[in-house]
Parts: sequence; C-alpha cells; structure tokens
Amino acid sequence: MSKIAEILKKETFTQSDIISLLESEGDDKQLLFKESAKIKKEQVENIVYYRGLIEFSNICDKNCEYCGIRADNSNVQRYNLTNEEIIKAADFAYKNCYASIVLQAGELANKVFINRVTTLIEKIKKSTNNEIGITLSLGEQTEETYQRWFNSGAHRYLLRIETTNSNLYKEIHPNNIRHNFETRLQCLELLKKIGYQVGSGVMVGLPFQTYSDLANDLLFMKIFDIDMCGMGPYIEHSETPLYQFRHLLEPKEKRFELTLKMIAILRIMMKDINIAASTALQAIDPMGREKAIKIGANIIMPNITPGKYRNNYKLYENKPCTNEDAEECNSCLEMRISLTDNEIGDGKWGDSLHFIKKNLQT
Repeated sequence: MSKIAEILKKETFTQSDIISLLESEGDDKQLLFKESAKIKKEQVENIVYYRGLIEFSNICDKNCEYCGIRADNSNVQRYNLTNEEIIKAADFAYKNCYASIVLQAGELANKVFINRVTTLIEKIKKSTNNEIGITLSLGEQTEETYQRWFNSGAHRYLLRIETTNSNLYKEIHPNNIRHNFETRLQCLELLKKIGYQVGSGVMVGLPFQTYSDLANDLLFMKIFDIDMCGMGPYIEHSETPLYQFRHLLEPKEKRFELTLKMIAILRIMMKDINIAASTALQAIDPMGREKAIKIGANIIMPNITPGKYRNNYKLYENKPCTNEDAEECNSCLEMRISLTDNEIGDGKWGDSLHFIKKNLQT
C-alpha cells in the first residue's frame, strides 16, 4: 500500500499528512481525487447549487497588494450599480431558479454603504417573496453592522482569510491598522457568534507561500469549523504591488493543480461543508470549475452582474466570462455541469449541511 493510500485511510490528517497529499502526483494524486469524489457523493450528493453573483460596485477603501480593484489603482474605471439594477439581477436569479445570490463589492464601511446594503437586502427579500437566499461578501465590518444585515435577511457571509500565516498576511497587505490579521480573525468570530453560515478561504500559490502554510490553512478551516469555503489559485495582476514578485511564482498550471488538491483534501477533512468552484480556476483551465466539481466542489457562482460592468471588476487578470450576459452564462453552465455527472439543485438554497447539523446538536 502506498503512503498516500495509508494517509487516506486515517480519520484525521496531521500537517505532515496534508503536505504529502499536496505533493502527490500521478497515481497517488488520482487516489486522492477518487477518495474526495467518493466522499462528496456520499455526503452532499452530486448536486451543484447556484449562487448568482452580483458584483455591484468596484469602489474599495482597501489596498490589498494582490487585488486589481485596490483603492490606489487609478487605472480602474469605477462603477456602482443602481439599486434597481441590483434588484433586477436578483429577480433574474429568482426567476431562473437559482434560489440564492451573492452580493459582493469592494470593501466600504461608511454609514451610507451600510444603510444601502440593509435596504437592498430588504428589497430583494420582498421582491422575491422572501424565497431567495442571500450571501454577503462585503469584507470587515462591525458587529453591529453584521447583526443589522443578518436581521434584514442575509444568512451567509463569505470572508476569506486569504492566508492563515500572519507573517505572509502582512507580506500581501499594507502594514497598517486597516489591513490587520487579528481584525480579520475577529470578524470571522463575530459572524459565527451572530449565526451566519460562515465561509472563508485562501489564495493558493502566493509568492512566499509554502506547503506548510497551505496545510495550516486547511487545519485552520477544520479548527474554526467553517460552513463553506472558497479557494482559488492566485493569479497575478500587473497593476498591483505583488506583481513585482511574479518571478517567485509556480507556473499557473501548477497553482491550478494545487488548488484542486486543496479542494479534494478539504472535502475529505470536512465532509459536509459547501465548497465553491472558483471562477479563477476557469481563468487558467477552460474546464477548471468542472474539474473542481468532479473532485469535491458543490457550489458554483454564475455571474449575473450586468455585462457592461463585468470587465471593471477584475481582482486578477484574464478573468473569464466578462463578455457574457446572464442568460448566456446560465445556458453555458447548464451544459458544463451536465458534463460532470452532477445535477443542478434548482430552486434550493443549498444551505451547508455542516451548519444544519451543528444547529441540530445545540
């Protein structure tokens, strides 16, 4: 029996075990993917749930050094959808049986923004007969703000930690109070306390990142007991400070494979959570999201942002699907998912089974 086969028989993985799985190649890698696919089918079934993604603004107060819409990038054409455009996009999701949407934007924390998001949540809930699920991905906020949005009807929140190595976190963010690792951790704790289904995630293949870092990232997800996860390969953007370290990067294809392994390992470690197939995978491999679905992912986020804005929400370069409208994206995804031997969970929120089970136990 190979070392990888022995590791896969264990109930829990050590950091060393995870590193070995991340280093697996050839037949060993296929063993990993076979096991993760098996667990996915057993635990969450071969069903993919949609989250209609509305990137409603690229105005951001943060200066994360890897991000194309960072505040100091003067080359970005800034936009801000009207409330009517956002509600229309949510209605499209509702009428096409997506059952859930994600409201995502550049990070702001001012009173006007907070009030606006509150109003949007309430209006979307009303326009969809309170039937659509709402996930927020709006960065670090106060407990009061998180609670207010939760009370208005949002029930999931995605806040990616990006890396759990505090030193690496400082390498990829400005060294100031507005980009603080401890603050990010505190926000995740607040979200859990309030009662959100909490999602996090990391970038895979960053400059300075090691396999030990990635193993610790997965162990963090397990210890923190997340309900959902979004992990994607780091893709450089030429208008960011981190671009100067591109010579340290593995080839994109290697970052892609490493991300698939991270998804597979996490599916084995946390069998019943929701795992997203990130759009960044498709930026490297045209079938990237489909490959992720086959080995463990069960969430996909069709972009339903009005087409004329999509090209201006580029966190990284070569972002796919920026020239499609919501209808085209929908038809394309239906065809793609059929190729994975999965079915679409039409009309279902697809809440995290992990979250549901935790609440039944309390």
